[in-house]
Amino acid sequence: MPVKDKLKNLSQHPGVYQMLDKKDQVIYVGKAKNLKKRVSSYFSKQHSDGKTKALVANIKDFDVIVTDTETQALLLENELIKQYKPRYNILLKDAKSYPYIYITNDKHPRVSFYRGQKNKDYQFFGPYPSAHVVRDSLSLLKKIFKVRQCTNSVYRSRSRPCLEYQIGLCTAPCVGKISDENYTQDVSMMSLFLSGKDKETLDKVSNKMQQASIDLDFELAAHYRDQLIGLRILQEQHTSQSMDDIDVVSIVEQEGIHAIEVLFIRSGKQIGQECVFPKHAKGKNVKVVLSAFLPLYYLGKDTPKQLLLSEKLADKTLIASALNTRIIDTPQKDKRHFLKIAALTATENLKQHLISKFTKRKQLEQLKITLNLDSLPNVMECFDISHTMGEATTASCVVFEKGLPKIKKYRQFNIKNITPGDDYAAMNQAVFRRYSRLLKDDKSLPNVVFIDGGLGQLNQAIMVMNSIGIESVQLVGVAKGEGRKAGLETLIMVKDGKTQKINLPPHDQALMLVNHIRDESHRFAIKNHRNKRAKKRQTSPLENIKGVGKLRRTALLNYFGGFQEIQKANRDEIAKVDGISLALADKIVEKLRR
Repeated sequence: MPVKDKLKNLSQHPGVYQMLDKKDQVIYVGKAKNLKKRVSSYFSKQHSDGKTKALVANIKDFDVIVTDTETQALLLENELIKQYKPRYNILLKDAKSYPYIYITNDKHPRVSFYRGQKNKDYQFFGPYPSAHVVRDSLSLLKKIFKVRQCTNSVYRSRSRPCLEYQIGLCTAPCVGKISDENYTQDVSMMSLFLSGKDKETLDKVSNKMQQASIDLDFELAAHYRDQLIGLRILQEQHTSQSMDDIDVVSIVEQEGIHAIEVLFIRSGKQIGQECVFPKHAKGKNVKVVLSAFLPLYYLGKDTPKQLLLSEKLADKTLIASALNTRIIDTPQKDKRHFLKIAALTATENLKQHLISKFTKRKQLEQLKITLNLDSLPNVMECFDISHTMGEATTASCVVFEKGLPKIKKYRQFNIKNITPGDDYAAMNQAVFRRYSRLLKDDKSLPNVVFIDGGLGQLNQAIMVMNSIGIESVQLVGVAKGEGRKAGLETLIMVKDGKTQKINLPPHDQALMLVNHIRDESHRFAIKNHRNKRAKKRQTSPLENIKGVGKLRRTALLNYFGGFQEIQKANRDEIAKVDGISLALADKIVEKLRR
């Protein structure tokens, strides 16, 4: 149906619209209080905004989803944005769920790090802004309360105290070194402290210390004294104010780039921060960007009770309802200083970001000149091979866009069916698999491809590219310099059958960028190789025998006591194991004695 006819019949209810291009790909997702009015506005008037003009020029069709309320439309809009990542929407990088500290409900409760769906029977504290904040907190709690952090399997297997007890970081409830009553009290104190009730915790610990002294239980009194000292030091480091959990969000803009600073305040303490640079926000008003940011950032996470914002938003009530929080945009004096901190931090982070972008731009321009390219090499890839004397050969392909790594686009290749240690064959296979797949999927190609190695590896890549008909990509070898010293690398290109070698000074901007790309490729290749090698060495030969699953492997190992004993056993001995038939025993003997 033509777009004009679809517009005539549009609903006037709230809902979500999806703009589609000629390939039926979603290029924009928006919400509307009145679908007919909002969608029609894209086609019925001239737009001064360049981005909107570009959007409208690429719209070939649209779809709508009607909702009951505007809040439902907001929730659905954000789900669809995260799903399709449309190129004309303001986007954020994918974020993990917030980490927590949790306390189990075991006989001797455990305290530990947690991320994911919550167990309703456990106590959860947080959310915290990052995993390292949680781990730092756990390290501190271990010193003060000495509550166990070991897994239940380790806890149940103990017959004597572990090293944690020996160095004074656990009271060893697993072997009865502390009474159940006293351990429960320590857990309760820790729970109270994590809930932000610092003063109450201090008072209780102090009272227990005094009571232990009256009872002449000086060992217990010393235990509470150490807790009290640790808690007071912690309190001095983080002066608590009577304030609920709150996130402070400030936005600044310069040269078309937006920076959004989020401060995490828990029980009056600033426990962390995050700075976000939204994509596709150039030319947008800061209030528009912030309105788009909040649902994208918080939906699907645990939002704190309050959000303190640097801007007054037109859709404040709608966002607050969707996030189930209170939005404050006119803070009182006790909260105002947090907003000032967030604004200053955002400004500084944006300044550093712009400096970094300028440096990358300069490096790209220099590389363009060095390689004699027609345009800036905005998309570059690099290959590297890694193995140990031919074992577990892997290849890496890292992707850089505008001088920055795009980790989600990195690829690794497990190299198969080659002579162990043949780097040329490995490079040939990796390059072929990478670019034959891009051609098959009709995806764009990079401007430059770097090959970590000398002329031999480079020639393999050239051979592959010629065989699959790719001529637009500049191939460059990166050969190690004299003594394999960094900064002495030689860039190698082959043009018209002639080899051209380029040696640049160590501090050349182009060489610094190339080395960054090459080093990242090397790091990624080594990481994958080590993982592959470790997995191979940890894999039991029993896993390759059809019919021998996890339960049967466990039964065999428990019966014989180890893999070597299984290898020595005959079929009748193996068949004595529960679940192992004579036929399967024959198969096991045959496989293990090859």
